[in-house]
Amino acid sequence: MRVQFCLALAVLLSLTAIQAMPAAARDTRYELKIADVAADPRYAEAVPTGVTFYFADQPAPAGQNLGEFVTNRKTNSFGKQDEEACTWAMLSALKELGERALAEGGNAVVGVVSYYKKKPFSSATLYECHAGAIVAGVALKGMVVKVAP
Repeated sequence: MRVQFCLALAVLLSLTAIQAMPAAARDTRYELKIADVAADPRYAEAVPTGVTFYFADQPAPAGQNLGEFVTNRKTNSFGKQDEEACTWAMLSALKELGERALAEGGNAVVGVVSYYKKKPFSSATLYECHAGAIVAGVALKGMVVKVAP
């Protein structure tokens, strides 16, 4: 009886120790082309029309500043190629940012930068995506403006 108790206690302590160990989840960082997302056939369906995006320091028309906004979109990446999951996450992030621009009365988002874990990555041609075994994510930050038509 004492042997069984000791064995059960050892198993319980082992399981507790395993659960307490930090998980080493995959978090692969990618810099992918914005142009590839814009050329994706799903772009026209996902991203609101009437909103123009200006990334990083791309020249943008002057307009009325309506506020800075952040979006952080995740998507299921299980069983998908990382780049495909990242494209879908970027489409979702642009959709959310575009819808926010329209809701605020804007028609452009300027100075758009990747903002994963609140760390800016600024590029006029690339966006940052992080992909794991189960989830891929894209975070963006930009200034919503209303420019004259």
